[in-house]
Amino acid sequence: MSQTTASTTNLRAWLGLLVVLGPVLLVSTDGSILFLALPRISQALDPSADQALWILDVYGFAVGSLLIAFGNIGDRYGRFRLLRIGALFFGLGSAGAALAPSPELLIAARAVMGIAGATLLPSALALLSELFADPRRRAQAIGIFAATFAAGFAIGPVIGGVLLERFWWGSVFLVNLPVIVVFLAASPFLLSEVRATRRGRVDVPSVAASAIGLLLTIYSLKHAAADGVSGAAVITMVAGLAVLGWFGVRQRRLEHPLIDFTLFRDRVFGIAVITGLLPLAAWSATAYLAGIYLQSVLGIPVLRAALLALPGAAVLTITCVVVPAAVDRIGKRNALLICHFTIAGGLLLLLPITVSGGAGWYVASTAVAGVGYGISFAVVADTAVGAVPPERAGSAGAIAETSNELGNALGIALLGSLAALLFRLYGPDLAPTLDATLQVPDLADTVVADAKSAFVTGLQIVAATASALHLLLGAVTLRRLPRTAGR
Repeated sequence: MSQTTASTTNLRAWLGLLVVLGPVLLVSTDGSILFLALPRISQALDPSADQALWILDVYGFAVGSLLIAFGNIGDRYGRFRLLRIGALFFGLGSAGAALAPSPELLIAARAVMGIAGATLLPSALALLSELFADPRRRAQAIGIFAATFAAGFAIGPVIGGVLLERFWWGSVFLVNLPVIVVFLAASPFLLSEVRATRRGRVDVPSVAASAIGLLLTIYSLKHAAADGVSGAAVITMVAGLAVLGWFGVRQRRLEHPLIDFTLFRDRVFGIAVITGLLPLAAWSATAYLAGIYLQSVLGIPVLRAALLALPGAAVLTITCVVVPAAVDRIGKRNALLICHFTIAGGLLLLLPITVSGGAGWYVASTAVAGVGYGISFAVVADTAVGAVPPERAGSAGAIAETSNELGNALGIALLGSLAALLFRLYGPDLAPTLDATLQVPDLADTVVADAKSAFVTGLQIVAATASALHLLLGAVTLRRLPRTAGR
């Protein structure tokens, strides 16, 4: 190969990576871009408490529950084809969400975006192997891929806040369309098809059971938190758990399961996957609740609230970029310990916030916890894959990616539902959410103070709960993970 040809190939590879990073950034950004936008959406569409939570996390559930399935489908029918189809429907879902006239239609549009997003991540990552034949270049590209994905989660609220300062709430969805258009126009010239021969078929009952079981279980929790325990909530919970149980049993009987649960017998793999899930759960829940706190409790304008999120976003992104090199010196075990304990410490910094002030504590919290979140993004997938034999690396990587997406959705669903329950128990009982309560006409000052105080209490308990879970996982990592693990 001549020097000119090699240079042209190298340029095509890096331009191809740049084009691929567009959809990757959208998938991660849309997991968090609504955190500051929800108060505006609540004013415009007046969703109920459980509808507000569904608007936020139906996207993450759709991505997480279908990620492995679409990874298998892409291997069989073509990654590039699936990526382009997914990008097209992601754009259509974004347009539908921006123009949705009701909470129900917004939830449906977000679900379409989530289903499309599940096609984008595994396909985009697989295409990097075709673009970069050299292992060293490929490792660099994957590192940039991971940093972009982490940055998307971190800057989502910032982008949302900047847009909302000038435009209506639908702009947080329409901003996706230029990226989709550029990708669809440029990708045919820079990317080519990638297929892999995989044994077995995609098990449709497993895909359906995982999605239905998760949705039923989480719906019952949200319903109980917002409206109290009822017979319908209990029946739904039992049905959801039964479906998930059947899903687990079925995976053990399949020759080519959707999720290989035997991988969890390895302690390093199990801890790595939980580390992929729990930090995202803590981050998404506290970021969502803090967005409401800054705007609706402290009365901070949305643009300033977005700027307050910048330090934490910067720390997270920088950590994600520099950690892989540092891990070679300190080892993955120590990196995981630092991850859990810095997140736990950062979350505890939310406890001093009050109804009258706490923006400084919020910035400090996100900066400290951002170190742990960045480590989680940077080392989880590599640790999980390195813990299993090479022939099972694909399944391990898919599970690690899925844990991130499910963590994002479960954080809002479970910890968000805990906050909703506490507001219902300690608030003035005029409406199920703080924003809805503040819109009730002719409220006395004492009622407003009680509502804000109840919300702050909920946020503090959520932060303390998430911190305790990270301290527990840190202790388990310290005790159960060998000192040589992941080196």
